[in-house]
Amino acid sequence: MKWIKWLPWKLVVRYTARAHGFLDPIALLGRLHHFAQPSEINEPIELLRAGVVLHARGFINSRVIQHNLDWVWPFWVEKQFDPEDNAFIPRAFSLTHINLTHRNWTAIGIPDCEEFPIVDPRGLLTPFLDQWSLDSWIITKDGRSLLPSRSSSRCRRHFLSFEHGLGVTTIIKDNDLFLSLHAHVESKDGRACCRLQIEAHSDSGGWVAVALRPYNPEGVSFINEIALAKNRKSWRIDGHPAVRFSDVVNHHQVSRYRDGDVFLKLHDLKDTMTTRCSVGMATAAALFDLSPSQNRKITVDIPLEQKMTPASRPSWPEALAGRCKLQIPDSRFQFLYEAAQRTLILHSPGDVYPGPYTYKRFWFRDAAFIIHGLLCSGFFERAERVIDLFPGRQKAGYFHSQEGEWDANGEVLWIMQRFCELSNKPPKNSWKKAILKGGRWICEKRLKKEHDSLHAGLMPSGFSAEHLGPNDYYYWDDFWSIAGLQAAAKLMDTFGDNQAAALFRQESNDFSGDVDISLQKVVERISRPAIPASPYRRLDAGAIGSLAVGYPLNLWSPDDHRLLDTADFLIDNCFVYGGFFQDMIHSGINAYLTLHIAQVLLRAGDSRYFQLMEAVARLASPTGQWPEAIHPRTLGGCMGDGQHVWAAAEWILMVRNCFVREEDNQLIMASGIPLSWLHSRGEDEHKLSFGPASTTFGMVSISITVKSASSGDKKKIVVSWHGEWYGQQPQIIVQLSGLTHVAEKHQNSLVINEENCK
Repeated sequence: MKWIKWLPWKLVVRYTARAHGFLDPIALLGRLHHFAQPSEINEPIELLRAGVVLHARGFINSRVIQHNLDWVWPFWVEKQFDPEDNAFIPRAFSLTHINLTHRNWTAIGIPDCEEFPIVDPRGLLTPFLDQWSLDSWIITKDGRSLLPSRSSSRCRRHFLSFEHGLGVTTIIKDNDLFLSLHAHVESKDGRACCRLQIEAHSDSGGWVAVALRPYNPEGVSFINEIALAKNRKSWRIDGHPAVRFSDVVNHHQVSRYRDGDVFLKLHDLKDTMTTRCSVGMATAAALFDLSPSQNRKITVDIPLEQKMTPASRPSWPEALAGRCKLQIPDSRFQFLYEAAQRTLILHSPGDVYPGPYTYKRFWFRDAAFIIHGLLCSGFFERAERVIDLFPGRQKAGYFHSQEGEWDANGEVLWIMQRFCELSNKPPKNSWKKAILKGGRWICEKRLKKEHDSLHAGLMPSGFSAEHLGPNDYYYWDDFWSIAGLQAAAKLMDTFGDNQAAALFRQESNDFSGDVDISLQKVVERISRPAIPASPYRRLDAGAIGSLAVGYPLNLWSPDDHRLLDTADFLIDNCFVYGGFFQDMIHSGINAYLTLHIAQVLLRAGDSRYFQLMEAVARLASPTGQWPEAIHPRTLGGCMGDGQHVWAAAEWILMVRNCFVREEDNQLIMASGIPLSWLHSRGEDEHKLSFGPASTTFGMVSISITVKSASSGDKKKIVVSWHGEWYGQQPQIIVQLSGLTHVAEKHQNSLVINEENCK
């Protein structure tokens, strides 16, 4: 139907709008491009598609929620619609109602399974992506109820446990009512199965209710049909067997949208077995008798897979085998590290996903950081199989995940080279063609130097990382492209292709020179050496992208004044509650971007890095996760996925670099160990350890032993290491905080006496 393209759509839209008294939308939208630099792509279609889906659901939410506030809604709705809560958002002219205050959830699962059930902060379990949820309540005969989404935070515990590999427990207590919910995923008969274990207690008689809800942490998710099986031990949902109960259901209630929430009719003990709702808002509650002052336990199983899985799927212990382990006295930091490693394993079943729900799709940008976290955790095979998929995503040399983002090629080439360095493996022959095409694409994509503009020789204007602003000539793209060309040159050296290696190396040098020229001109414009997001921008929060030159790329020296001035600007102007607040798009505190600044400070020997780490640790959820952006009032998620895997990767990388990092041809050890970890803990001796850690020089295990002073002996700190080097042992520099000089130096250790520490 090619003739459709010839229809005068703009004229028709304009005529229709004016005929109905509306402003001309075409003229209004036509102004949008004036706010951005000219670009071949206005905005990636992938982002538009995701936004349309999000707001389509938000529109449904606006038609359902505010007119039915007597329903039991998920936690975010109960908070965001409460006018006395900090999370309250006036609805007024908002066409869509979206979770903007408590985007927090935690994924559970087993390694290499594509299904990630999520649990919200009040125990609401959503077994399948973007579908219905299960809630659990206590209803007493004297009219009281315990509803987790409405419970006070003072009466709640919510935590992640490593029992069964990965599980989330939510405990709610209200006077004499007690409810414990534990959700995890296990392999059952060769298939992944989500299990919810419920334990309830009440001082008076009542019921434990397992409630089927037509919503999830994003909002409404339709249910049309519900049926309780004849044996009263399972539900069919929309015609499919979906939920199994360990016990026979004692009472059962269902409801349609027009009749209100099933919660409103639970004291009517006349059973209703099935319902069908044409609106798609069917609800049901399976009630189990709860005797006074006696615990009742119920188990609910939700099969996640219909087919048996390959026997090669690893268990959690197998997936964690060989990992880089951490031992430190800070229990919070320790827990966050353990949780982060499991988060990375869970979200790399084949591809790597930046999140279990909103971001359960692929981006090269997130993948580069997540894969780096996998490599630095020792999960080489898991990282390699993801990289193996990259050539198949290349289109005419461009590694495509989103149109108009020119950083992807540099990220792919950099992480390929990083894999080879850290694993001591050569690049695969199956990668060679993609590497060549990827490097040449960068060379050809660069703008010509035919003019004297601020962007001469840089990458074209593009959307780049969407949190930097409208289309522009972003330095983020340039730094990644330079690093990509350097990586491509090294990879071609390995293949023995000297001609391609020389081309990429020369192009990288030329590119770096053009960036330096651009930055020199920018200094004259903004009157300070800091690096704005683009040559044409004033300094603002978007400058966070320019820190890539220092971390993770290490293209500039740690003490480069331009790099450090950028970090200082961001700390002085863009911080809220100790963390980096990204004004653009995210409009929240970003854990992973805060850690980017911390990494720059760590390289520079600036002790403020640890304050940023502590702030990020405080911002983590009780289950050890970070949403992509954090609301400054509720401290809940306000943008993106409620469990951001990139943030988890950054925590691993931050801890790793505190213990060991590369700087040119040196291996720097212990430069991020705070003195507080070295203080006496009332023991004669305590130890910190990290490893085996992958570095470009080989695998290394580090231990720091603190020996307390006794019987006239002085306090000693022994830093020791064991390396399995890929070649000759590198130069090792110990930069333990507060160290003035080394008292004793041995082949694989340093002994620091008390007087050598500040």
